[in-house]
Amino acid sequence: MMKYLPTLFLLLFTTYCEAAIVKGLVTDDKNNPLPFATVLIKGTTTGTTTNAAGQYQLEVPSGRYTLVCQYIGYRKTEKVIQVDGPQIINFTLLPVNLQIKEVVVKAGGEDPAYAIIRQAIKKRVFYQQQVREYTCMSYIKGTINMTGAPNKFLGKKIDKEDMGVDSTGKGMVFLSESITKISFRAPEKLKLEVISDRKSGGGFGMSFPAFISFYDNNVSAVITQMGPRGYISPIAQNALSYYKYRLEGEFREDGHVVNKIRVIPKRKQEPLFSGYIFITDGDWRIHSTDLILTSEYQLELMDSLRIRQTHVPVSGEVWRVKDQVLHMSVDKFGFGMVGNFVNVYSDYNLHPNFPPKYFDNTFLKYDSAFDKKEAPYWDSIRPVPLEEAESLDYHKKDSTARANRLAAMKGNTLDSLRKKQKPVKVMDVLWNGVNRKMYFRRDSAIESHSFHLNGLAKSLKYNTVEGLVLALEPQVNVNLGKEQQLKISPYVRYGLSNTHLNAYTFLTYSSESRIRTRYGRNDWTLGGGKRVSQFNQDNPINNLANEFYTLLLKENYMKLYENWFAQLRYSRTFQTNDRLTVGARYESRIPVENTTDFVIFKSGKQFSPNHPEDLAQIPFERHQAFIVDMSFRYQPGQQFVELPDRKMPLGSRYPTFEVAYSKGIPNVGNSVVDFDKWKLSVFDNMNFKLFGEFRYRVTAGGFLNDRNVQLPDFQHFNGNQTFYNTKYLNSFQLAPYYRYSTTAPFFITANAEHHFNGLLTNKIPLLNRLKWNLVAGSNAFYVNDKNNYVEAFLGLENILKVIRVDVVAGYQSQDDTRIGVRVGLGGIFGNLIKLD
Repeated sequence: MMKYLPTLFLLLFTTYCEAAIVKGLVTDDKNNPLPFATVLIKGTTTGTTTNAAGQYQLEVPSGRYTLVCQYIGYRKTEKVIQVDGPQIINFTLLPVNLQIKEVVVKAGGEDPAYAIIRQAIKKRVFYQQQVREYTCMSYIKGTINMTGAPNKFLGKKIDKEDMGVDSTGKGMVFLSESITKISFRAPEKLKLEVISDRKSGGGFGMSFPAFISFYDNNVSAVITQMGPRGYISPIAQNALSYYKYRLEGEFREDGHVVNKIRVIPKRKQEPLFSGYIFITDGDWRIHSTDLILTSEYQLELMDSLRIRQTHVPVSGEVWRVKDQVLHMSVDKFGFGMVGNFVNVYSDYNLHPNFPPKYFDNTFLKYDSAFDKKEAPYWDSIRPVPLEEAESLDYHKKDSTARANRLAAMKGNTLDSLRKKQKPVKVMDVLWNGVNRKMYFRRDSAIESHSFHLNGLAKSLKYNTVEGLVLALEPQVNVNLGKEQQLKISPYVRYGLSNTHLNAYTFLTYSSESRIRTRYGRNDWTLGGGKRVSQFNQDNPINNLANEFYTLLLKENYMKLYENWFAQLRYSRTFQTNDRLTVGARYESRIPVENTTDFVIFKSGKQFSPNHPEDLAQIPFERHQAFIVDMSFRYQPGQQFVELPDRKMPLGSRYPTFEVAYSKGIPNVGNSVVDFDKWKLSVFDNMNFKLFGEFRYRVTAGGFLNDRNVQLPDFQHFNGNQTFYNTKYLNSFQLAPYYRYSTTAPFFITANAEHHFNGLLTNKIPLLNRLKWNLVAGSNAFYVNDKNNYVEAFLGLENILKVIRVDVVAGYQSQDDTRIGVRVGLGGIFGNLIKLD
């Protein structure tokens, strides 16, 4: 439900006049506490869940009630209570006495669980679509505890105090609560309204509920990264192909016979659950679940995720989830974590009568006072009692945050913040980089400017035009207040071989502003000076790759020119995340030649000329160019998170469109260029769950006028002659960099790749254990019968979670077929890394 949502957690609260607190302890017959047991008022969905210590509390108005307590695997217990003041009502639950049906199983027969599961599968769609719309309230509590942390990670010391843990790496690192109203209309209309939200120490808590429905064929496990394909429900349409079942027994509850069925995956490395599902006899609905996902069954990032749900009658024949508990555990790279996210639902309204246009493009809305509630408010409405460790965490972190706010008002705070910065060391200047903050006071608040300088050794570059390059790349961010910022980015480089000094500066002024009632971001960029540029301004090869091939293999793929330039650009990012960019630039372009042939390993090879060999017939002489650029990016169907003062874009299920236009204007400052160039792109990522994810980008463009087009203004296609690739949906992995450059009136490119996410490799030994996934696709462009290219590739990704390796075959009608291997980033973490 809503593919672009990461995480969501829910629970309910109801306010009564003259209410009293009923609380107590829920234990088993051996006096062991039962964590996350369900306690509710009979005939309603008003209730709560016990905490990890088995404690509960419930606020109810004066009157006579039947209090119901239930826990998976235990006999439901009821107690009649008369509420006229605070009461303590404890429950002791007894294990259910499971009875096995007398069944005659013939030779080659099957367990009776299969007949029950077949009936549940037949009823799945009915229960999935039974409720067409509803509202409910939710209370969500989430905790994450560290169980261990290493002293060092990737060679760097771990600051455990900053993590909020003790010297052994143990401690609570996250605690939050929230109260949210949920509104739903089939098939996919959903609106969340956060009434209150609290996080230990301040900030946003977990207000998003995790919608997990086992009536869906494909079940999402909280966030996509935990399982991009989703997971097959034990009662999915095709579940019998994936699971084995065993009837553990049955018990009777409120006139219903409930069957306890063990769910057993048939094969490892498939996206499957294990554990128990409880199905009522006759109406074949889900009574409760206790199901587990593990890393053996395609769970990513975590070692295990346990999902416990309890379903209760809401009205007539309608049952809904009353509470849901997610328990996760992680133990990777020396970091251990366990977390519990308790979701309790109540106050269901199955006939909400939504007004017209109630479901708009706001998916999540925060109340104007969502973060203004004090501790007494939470103490009065919290249905799940805090555990001792949680109370201590709130007290400690909230007190610290309050003390920091008060300290910020005092004069000595600036001095302490300045002293807290670690001194700059020699290794910082040479390798790690220097980061400093300059603190100051504005309107009773402490703010800061920042300074960054890359390590000098990392700023060294090498190419055949300049030789060894010494570069300085500092950056200063000036906080102007009122959501305004000025970024100053000077750049100085000196080539030891050609003895050329190039220096320029960019000034970027950014501000948040309102147009009518909508916020957006404005960016003004002014730049000028002298620089070195690649002929293809998409920079198809980076410095590091070029240095490797130049110094070791004597292949100088990077082709450069120098230019004096001045540039002004304005960009407006709208509240919808659409973006308009308008800019003008003036360049005095200067050809340069190779000035060095130094390599580490001598060979008989010669460096190629700096002028692209494939464009040798196109002259490049010193000239001036004045160019105006415009572009607009648009994605329809954008959803929003609405904060009290603004909206933030959340995403859309529709593709993104981008149109660009460039005009070369002659006779301005001796400009000689004269062209009109256009481009239209559409791109998207489409997740087909079990069948993988499809990503594509299609671009069409050309020159409406090509009276004078210089080499930097050609339409260049992003070739790749190195062993690795990072621009998968905007490049051609085996194409030469400049062979197909053109000024044709029309061209079209297409990049497509399908990520199987384990669909096929999970059946191949070793690959399924390593979780290496198959990826396949094709890249192509067409200009005319003589200028066209197509390539197909097959690869493996998610190697060590970050690496991708492709075998590529490229075909061009004028050349022989090429075969090559390319390495890049791809997988659970690799897809999150963006390299410029």
